[in-house]
Amino acid sequence: MKVVKFGGSSLANSEQFKKVGAIIHADKDRRYVIPSAPGKRFPEDIKVTDLLYQMADEAIAGEDFSGTLSTIKDRFDEIIKGLELEGFSLDEQFDEIEKYMTETPDVDYAASRGEHLNGRIMAAYLGFEFVDPFDMVFFDDEGALNDKKTLRETRKLLADVEYAVVPGFYGRGFDGKVKTFSRGGSDITGSIVAGACHADVYENWTDVSGFLVADPHIIKNPAKIETITYRELRELSYMGASVLHEEAIFPVRRQGIPINIRNTNCPEDAGTWIVESTAQKSGYVITGIAGRKDFCAVLITKDMMNSEIGFGRKVLQAFEDNQISFEHMPSGIDTMTVVVHEDEFIEKEQKVVSAIHRLAKPDSVEIESDLALIAVVGRGMKSMRGTAGRIFSALAHAHVNVSMIDQGSSELNIIIGVQNRDFETAVRAIYDIFVMTQL
Repeated sequence: MKVVKFGGSSLANSEQFKKVGAIIHADKDRRYVIPSAPGKRFPEDIKVTDLLYQMADEAIAGEDFSGTLSTIKDRFDEIIKGLELEGFSLDEQFDEIEKYMTETPDVDYAASRGEHLNGRIMAAYLGFEFVDPFDMVFFDDEGALNDKKTLRETRKLLADVEYAVVPGFYGRGFDGKVKTFSRGGSDITGSIVAGACHADVYENWTDVSGFLVADPHIIKNPAKIETITYRELRELSYMGASVLHEEAIFPVRRQGIPINIRNTNCPEDAGTWIVESTAQKSGYVITGIAGRKDFCAVLITKDMMNSEIGFGRKVLQAFEDNQISFEHMPSGIDTMTVVVHEDEFIEKEQKVVSAIHRLAKPDSVEIESDLALIAVVGRGMKSMRGTAGRIFSALAHAHVNVSMIDQGSSELNIIIGVQNRDFETAVRAIYDIFVMTQL
């Protein structure tokens, strides 16, 4: 049994819908379908979810939102007409939306309607049953997913349903109102359904044929990743690789269910398999490279730091008190570096520095900005000698200065810090040494 999720680009118009229908009907094991809201039909287009957020802003501000709502309705009517769904209409649902947003305007409710309405069209087009995630996906009082209740109710609702469409992205909040996941959260809904139903495979269909070794905006035609482990994916997703929502792996990982990333426009491509563990060797020493710009490194120096019990806790307390999470923390005998997001840190930097001095009494605190972090990830690095040396050699040859390095004991990844201006050059240098030349 397969659970299949389709992204916004896969459902942007009626022609894309027809491709999706053909994919689903080509395999009777594709029993539960999770649709996103319609995405962009062309580069300058606006996603339906963005239009819904715009409508919510207008409604909350007390402005006339009828024009935006009409634009949204036209998008869905265009799909319905293209699919030739005779006798099917969303007029009743749009009347409900207008009434709700007039009386009690709510951002989450508005944002969720793209998936809800697309789900109704998909169910009618496929002849599947429509199941509302409002009745099976639950959040707790802190806004986090209520795993136990969601698992129980999902199994209960789908137990006697052979084929169903379950819209992604939203569920029921602790207050009884509609609540959404973060953007891209339809991936999580699909993962929840796959885990609850003990699916054999969770297929996630999008507009690319799987994960790539590096960002195609930096590397022209990068190699594709055929198989990647959950742990490798977590490292790459965290550092910016964004084919799949980073929280989507948890519900299926607990069940050992593999995820298959596929391309709606090239359904014959095998895509990328995301698995718990594998004996298959990667085509290269590394599995992938990912990175992000705009970090700050806070360097704390104190003589005999290594012998002072509780020093690290005191330093991190300064960040916690200012509601700042840290990304990495490489350290030496008398030095400790805390890497944070620049946008979170910049407005509170002097408060944090003062708190560090007050709590930890260091000799000095220095801040380095405009730092980019690059993660080189691969299960093959553990068994290959000299990986770090090859990275540094490649960067030196490309005239890139390394500001920091952080490697975990698992030897699954190496984090390298470089200046923002050197980010793209560094990624190309690392890709060349491991993929192009494979020295």
